[in-house]
Amino acid sequence: MRLGMVGLGRMGGNMAERLRRDGHDVMGYARSGGGTASSLEELVGQLEQAPRVVWLMIPAGAPTDATFTELLGLLEEGDVIVDGGNSNFRDSQRRHAVAAEHGIQFVDAGVSGGIWGLEVGYCIMAGGDREAVEIVEPAFEALAPEAGYAHVGSAGAGHFVKMVHNGVEYALMSAYAEGYEMLAAEELVQDPQAVYQAWTNGTVVRSWLQQLLAKALKEDPGFAQISGYTEDSGEGRWTVEEAIRLRVP
Repeated sequence: MRLGMVGLGRMGGNMAERLRRDGHDVMGYARSGGGTASSLEELVGQLEQAPRVVWLMIPAGAPTDATFTELLGLLEEGDVIVDGGNSNFRDSQRRHAVAAEHGIQFVDAGVSGGIWGLEVGYCIMAGGDREAVEIVEPAFEALAPEAGYAHVGSAGAGHFVKMVHNGVEYALMSAYAEGYEMLAAEELVQDPQAVYQAWTNGTVVRSWLQQLLAKALKEDPGFAQISGYTEDSGEGRWTVEEAIRLRVP
């Protein structure tokens, strides 16, 4: 299939490349340049066959809203907008409704895989109408590893699932960090890093995140390159807020 990718950063650029490797024809646009188009209008013009599919891999919030609004004036009835960023699921529900007023289809796709996705694949969690999802499904299946793609529900469901995914991710990282701090605080334990190396094999707490942590600790035992701070992208707070709403402890 042919589609347009808006946003060619670490995620969008690698996803476009993985799609091309699978035989798909990917047009690209990024504000910083480097794609096949120098504007959204030019990108849409490069998508000749209806229904046209435009996939957004850009920051959530105002950048996504601005691009979504511009695309509504460029696309035609039956075309599909896919938001693969980390948007709030309520924003996705709103955009789905607004797009429907223009006869345009909207799919919210949670994407997980990071910088490793190009080689190992991306987990795709898609929300939206079945008809719209089926149009984009060949791309979803190309991006995902075996059994790594699911249509998880109606509009907003994809980004709700991705929100919970990230909430679980942050909780896991916090648990690993707290466990390491306890090991380092007890003088009986001579080498906390050796513990985390051993935990990557056989234990019930091993995971990809734990393996990445062990790798980082091995390469940087003095924490010179490891920051104790990261920007809040929203999903952790949203997960807690929705847990309160749903009365889930």
